[in-house]
Amino acid sequence: MKPAYQQLLNDLRPLIPADRLISDELRTLAYGTDASFYRLIPQLVVRVESDSEVILVLNTCRRHGLPVTFRAAGTSLSGQAVTDSVLIQLGNGWNGHALLDDGAAIRLQPGVIGARANAVLAPFGRKIGPDPASINSCMIGGIAANNASGMCCGTAQNSYHTVQDLCVIFADGTRLDTADPHSVNAFRASHADLLQRLTELGVQTRANTELAERIRHKYRLKNTTGYSLNALVDFTDPIDILKHLMIGSEGTLGFISHITYHTVPDPAHKAAAMVYFANIQTACEATMALKPTPVSAVELLDRAALRSVETMPGMPAELRELPDGATALLIDVRGTDPDALAANVQQVLAAMAHIPVLQPAEFTRERKTYDLYWKVRKGTFPAVGAERVIGTTVIIEDVAFPIERLADGVLALQALLQKYHYDEAILFGHALEGNLHFVFTQGFDDPAEVQRYEAFMGDVAQLVAVEYGGSLKAEHGTGRNMAPFVELEWGSEAYGLMKAIKHAFDPLNLLNPDVILSDNPKLHVENLKPLPPAHDLVDKCIECGFCESVCPSRRLTLTPRQRIVLWREIQRLASTGSQPERLRTLRKEFAYAGLDTCAGDGLCATQCPVGINTGELVRHLRAEHQGGMPKAMSKQLALHFAGTTRAVRVSLRTAHFVQSALGTPAMQALTRVAKPLSGGMVAHWSPNMPRAVGSATHERITRHSTANISTADADSVVYLPACVTRSLGASLSAADVRSVPDVMLDLLHKAGFSVIIPSGIDGLCCGMPFNSKGLFDAATQKRNELLEALNTASDHGRYPIVCDTSPCTQFLRETAQGCALNILEPVSFVRQHVLPRLNITQKSERIALHITCSATRMGLADDMLALAQACADDVIIPASITCCGFAGDKGFSTPELNASALQDLKAEVKGCTRGFSNSRTCEIGLSEHSGLDYQSILYLVDEVTASREGV
Repeated sequence: MKPAYQQLLNDLRPLIPADRLISDELRTLAYGTDASFYRLIPQLVVRVESDSEVILVLNTCRRHGLPVTFRAAGTSLSGQAVTDSVLIQLGNGWNGHALLDDGAAIRLQPGVIGARANAVLAPFGRKIGPDPASINSCMIGGIAANNASGMCCGTAQNSYHTVQDLCVIFADGTRLDTADPHSVNAFRASHADLLQRLTELGVQTRANTELAERIRHKYRLKNTTGYSLNALVDFTDPIDILKHLMIGSEGTLGFISHITYHTVPDPAHKAAAMVYFANIQTACEATMALKPTPVSAVELLDRAALRSVETMPGMPAELRELPDGATALLIDVRGTDPDALAANVQQVLAAMAHIPVLQPAEFTRERKTYDLYWKVRKGTFPAVGAERVIGTTVIIEDVAFPIERLADGVLALQALLQKYHYDEAILFGHALEGNLHFVFTQGFDDPAEVQRYEAFMGDVAQLVAVEYGGSLKAEHGTGRNMAPFVELEWGSEAYGLMKAIKHAFDPLNLLNPDVILSDNPKLHVENLKPLPPAHDLVDKCIECGFCESVCPSRRLTLTPRQRIVLWREIQRLASTGSQPERLRTLRKEFAYAGLDTCAGDGLCATQCPVGINTGELVRHLRAEHQGGMPKAMSKQLALHFAGTTRAVRVSLRTAHFVQSALGTPAMQALTRVAKPLSGGMVAHWSPNMPRAVGSATHERITRHSTANISTADADSVVYLPACVTRSLGASLSAADVRSVPDVMLDLLHKAGFSVIIPSGIDGLCCGMPFNSKGLFDAATQKRNELLEALNTASDHGRYPIVCDTSPCTQFLRETAQGCALNILEPVSFVRQHVLPRLNITQKSERIALHITCSATRMGLADDMLALAQACADDVIIPASITCCGFAGDKGFSTPELNASALQDLKAEVKGCTRGFSNSRTCEIGLSEHSGLDYQSILYLVDEVTASREGV
């Protein structure tokens, strides 16, 4: 660390907790990486938790003359969230929201994920205006700071036009809340010079007729190049000017600590059509005709974009049959009710009636087809990323043309891409706004490739900004990527205005310098990010960060993106032989942060544009680090698995005996001390540690073995009690002390099923506990043994098979693809086969529901919610919880992962009486961190159902 930053760190230590002052090599690299193709490694990362801490850090940095950059989710594409100085990162305390005026407005802290804000507003039929493609991952702070828009919001519903109020912390540490009259009055007094300067700039700009008209013209387009100069012509009150200048300022004018949006309607009824045209010109003619109609979105896709996705599973067959040059428009229409939707569709069809199409336009309201059309549109960018040459990066640029010149602009862009041999490039975009994205792959490890990119971007800037009067950045923000071209686009007079604005807010130029405004003409081709090969499982990663919002370790150590970033760097250093000391440090620190605290839940793959499951990488790395002893031990455990489960039950009984003698606090203290001394062999003791499953249950299981298969009939079902439910019973505090197998057997008998349990069940296991540790041979052995037993028990697939635990079912399905057995998860089995045989009496009760990561990956979230709602009239799903982080046995060995993943759970389930899930180990951690007793949802179903007459 440089001396100036060491002194800064020393000054911050009394002000900020040590664990939130980050200067080690591993985390500064990980936390300093964003979605752009630039790399700068911060000297210091400071995680702040409140306005007061932001003010402390800004004041301290100002005293040292050190620049700062703010970071929310890091999904920005233009390099606006990287720095080699001080990175101020949002901590865990920025997730607050407040509904105003029955959802007509919403006040949001900058750490709220955009999709979460919309989920809060959904019951009111409202949403926030901005709708960026990254809305499931990006945060409100970035949405506002970049003036992000998207596919439906256009220019009318972006942050600039829907902001009501905001709270800003300025470079000098002053805080202004525009919703608070006292704060506004105090600011008018303390910052009269700044407000006077903004007033003067507004007067001068409005008086300059030519400049004012140029500004108005520029913002008829989507435009995020430079500062929001329209604030100077749209408003006269300097507070209003200030408020709107903050939108799109990319952290260069201040820190937005919360924002209040006017919300917009979100019509429930939707229809879409994929309409094909012979060429770009005809598609653009159709777009012009659609402009005055009630369309929600019109997305243009050129032939290359359609070709990039045409071979993906589930894509419409007609994509492969389109001629060269064909262009598609995805047209989305919405309405407040079915009649309004039908009327809007008719207006759209009438507007296009005179335009030739390759196939008649047909709108669908059917959800599956509607979603398929949007899958085509959203799949284009990742398709290019997935097919790129390893070591290159995928670049997505976004420009906007005046819509009346869109067709010519598209053709000119295509010509430029051909000139510079970007043969894989695709074009798509928000046609109604003249907004086009073009995606291409680019290597930066060869100086000649960097020169090609530099020359290409120079020509793009000249074409779009000068020849067509468009905007170089329509919605991705200026960043470092377009900072050298801002003056080219706007002209010297407007550029001078921008410099005056920056100086008025930040005279020392300490807030995100070189972003938006820069005197460096080569800034956009400096500090380029390396993407060396790291592992076949993750080499397609484009470091977008979409995975981060669902990762249970995101607030403890690393996210999937950060694990990949670090492994790439470790592999780069290993291959070059450079910086051996740094390599040793990264390897050592990665063992805990990268491997030990990864839950391996695979949720990252559900959000990843190219389908990467970082947990698979972690498992393979764990396998590489296994020595001979663990592998030999795993083989013995697999061979003697019945003895292993018996040993678990004996250990539980012994531990509970000790706990009853010492008391829970003393037991927890004892295990905390013993855990490191034992090399991790002693587990974390949870107050909700389950009882051992009793011998009576095991005798009952044995009675249903396949010895009785000869009596099986059409009402037979094969029941697989997982090894975890055969060992771990109910917690000591549980009202219902039955084990999960007892509940499942009671429920199946109540529904009239004949139950078959595979013979030798005590020695059977799906193999997942071994697989998660990288012990793949043992995992395969146990899985194959189980499949053979299930095949016999089900009479070669004649009878359905139900497992009582979601993770085991998911693992079997995932690793035994092609198997003919019908293996069902408990939720899907109960909904399909059990409930139709029973009468349900719904309880009037508020319950909490945890949808496990395995259920999510199997697409069962809606089924699980529906099952819970059939049993109880008030079901709460905690919004902040994705995976609980218990991860099999990690809740015992690495309890801090479980605690971090569930840190908000208790507050979110307040008012609930009980909790339910479908994984016994997950329920242990959920109970510990919620204050509720969590059990399998099977308990709830059994409680509210009764046998139906005749069954």
